Amino acid sequence: MNDAQHPVIRDPHAPTNMVDSATEGTRGAGGLKPEFRWQPVTPDAGSTDSSTLPGTSLDASNDDGTDAVDSGLALLDPLTVRPRISSRVLCAVFGVLLAAAAFGIWWVCVHTENGQSYDEIVWVNLPTSLPVWASGPMNLVAQSWLVITVSCVLGGLGLVAALVRRRWWLVGQMVVFAAVCLAATQLKSLLPRPFIIQTASPVANSAPSGHTMLAVAGAVLLLIAVPRALRALAAVVGGTWSVLVGVSVMVGQWHRTSDVLMSILLVTGFALVILACTRTSGMDDPGRRVSSVSVQIVGSVLITGGLLLMLYSAYAVWQVVPGLNVSAMWAVRGSIVSAVVGIVGVSALAFGLLLALRHITAAPLSRLGLIGAPPAPPAQSARQ
Repeated sequence: MNDAQHPVIRDPHAPTNMVDSATEGTRGAGGLKPEFRWQPVTPDAGSTDSSTLPGTSLDASNDDGTDAVDSGLALLDPLTVRPRISSRVLCAVFGVLLAAAAFGIWWVCVHTENGQSYDEIVWVNLPTSLPVWASGPMNLVAQSWLVITVSCVLGGLGLVAALVRRRWWLVGQMVVFAAVCLAATQLKSLLPRPFIIQTASPVANSAPSGHTMLAVAGAVLLLIAVPRALRALAAVVGGTWSVLVGVSVMVGQWHRTSDVLMSILLVTGFALVILACTRTSGMDDPGRRVSSVSVQIVGSVLITGGLLLMLYSAYAVWQVVPGLNVSAMWAVRGSIVSAVVGIVGVSALAFGLLLALRHITAAPLSRLGLIGAPPAPPAQSARQ
């Protein structure tokens, strides 16, 4: 016996295909099977069409191949370039529901006697009913220049984060969102306010609150632009800032309770509708998409706590309804508590939904996302 190896040297230019491999495998020791070889189709020697070369079809659409790469990845795994359909539907549905709730609250508080009485009681009595520890911070925040400055800084940080991360589609979403919010502030001069009861507050319509919309919009821009590790923190900061501004404009008697609630719901509703259009660079990179413990915990706490606070606020309103028409003193405290608790609850629910839906639209878990980033298209090699 001889242990020497006798490797079989094959033609390196021989075609590699299943048919050829199968026919070669069928030739036994006797060589009785005929040999069939398939000849590969190669471009002419003078041809420069790179689309016929193996591995270069992704480069055919443009110079950098971005669109073609996205198309190729979409065929391999659609979740690399757009969120799940269910996620987009949830964003659209919740966005429409929040916007509808905003106009519903406005209609009840403007077109009914109880609604106007409720707004009036809170508007008149809230500034003098705050505890000492809360009146100081509220009066400090109730400065127009401070609200505008901090809100613009939050929104600017979000825009810078999107630009630094090269999320060009997200930048477009942010610009559209800001334009829609700016246009929504013009509703104040368009919405009517019928005269139902005699009020000490201005008779003209004051909904929605422009300062509250600016504060919420700046917080939303920051939340949707930061990377995964900072989303939960951005939601907490944004929700807290929105509550401070919303309550402060009521303490300063700039706006009524319904104005603030309408502003928070409108802006977050617009944001969720914008998130329904998320795709490509508006999402996290494949390979960096993982479930976030902080998003799950903070989102669950905000949504659950927001719902509970809203239920308590609704119960308090139901309790004081009999005394609203006569402005009973026993209804004052319940109205103030329900207004503040309602603003906190609506803000918590809105930012909890925004946090959860932003994460599932930006980081849908897929096979490529769990394994790693997809390989870059092969560079076109010079023909020899």
